[in-house]
Amino acid sequence: MIDWTRQKKMDVDHGMTSAAAYEFICNMQPRKIAVFRALYLGDLLLAVPALRSIRTGFPGAEITLIGLPWAASFARRFSRYIDRFVEFVGYPGIQEVDADPEKCDAGLEEQRAYGYDLVIQMHGNGRVSDEFALALNGQVTVGYYEDMPPAGLTAGMPYPKDEPEVLRNLGLARLLGCPNLDPELEFPLFNEDRGEAARLLRKLTQANRPWIGLHAGAKSPARRWPAEYFARVADHFAQRFNAQIILTGSPIDESIVQILAKRMGIQPLNVTGQTSLGGLAALISELDLFISNDTGPAHIANAVDTPSVTIFGPVDPRRWAALDQSRHPIVRREVSCSPCEYSECPIDHRCLRWINPDRVIEVAEKLLLL
Repeated sequence: MIDWTRQKKMDVDHGMTSAAAYEFICNMQPRKIAVFRALYLGDLLLAVPALRSIRTGFPGAEITLIGLPWAASFARRFSRYIDRFVEFVGYPGIQEVDADPEKCDAGLEEQRAYGYDLVIQMHGNGRVSDEFALALNGQVTVGYYEDMPPAGLTAGMPYPKDEPEVLRNLGLARLLGCPNLDPELEFPLFNEDRGEAARLLRKLTQANRPWIGLHAGAKSPARRWPAEYFARVADHFAQRFNAQIILTGSPIDESIVQILAKRMGIQPLNVTGQTSLGGLAALISELDLFISNDTGPAHIANAVDTPSVTIFGPVDPRRWAALDQSRHPIVRREVSCSPCEYSECPIDHRCLRWINPDRVIEVAEKLLLL
């Protein structure tokens, strides 16, 4: 029988190699695995390859995703990799959810009682998230850390700051010795998704191609390329290629998209706020080209293999850009203050305002004509 107290102390004092961690975990044959990643759409899409690898490595285990409320539908869609969803109710220092002490304590107590064999911290650098993962009291806890591993972390590695996010997530699967480390994204589409997209696309006024989608919104205002710039791109492709333009977005993007539509010289198909997540993905899968800010739907385009151009502003493209730059290129203007973590630019938003529409048109045309 494994002496867990002695084993965990050895891991903290001396560290554990990937091979040793895998042998250790295989010997215990985890039945219940928790993956903590309480983040948003793009973050979870870039975790799918790691979830796929973990499923391959532990085919008989029950895998629970601990995430934000919206991700319950994501877990159902990816049921081949996720068996169970638990809503993250907050923890002090983790900003995605306001931490109510009573709710936090009750949530932790409930998850401790469930009895996880393996907890995988896949929520950032571990500065606070390792504390939450360890508080779940799993028999084994794995994750990245900054500087020194926290007491109790069974296996971990220093947080690789400059790696692409999808590879960083796969690094944890590799640490566990899991096979199938393919970084390709995916997004399963169901019949109802395709039906929803088909009903919307029937509203196009002409039968001609190309169909070009524009996504002018983003959760963070600092990531939004000006709507009038999107309008110039739309008019160019409508005039030169006789393209039909489809405007996408969530309900919170409606005001931005209305500005975009008013600035355009042609009439687009505006489906903003009219699609479910699956319907949006199915619609993007039917397009010839998708041009987007750096936000979740850009990763959907990658996952459904639609050629796409992503416009980057304050966010580090080394972390968030698609690995395949030939099919999913980016446009970015290097400025001294980028990357940054502001959600609203405190100066003149130069990282995006200084990107001329002609640059986006040039990159998009090359992609469209391939």
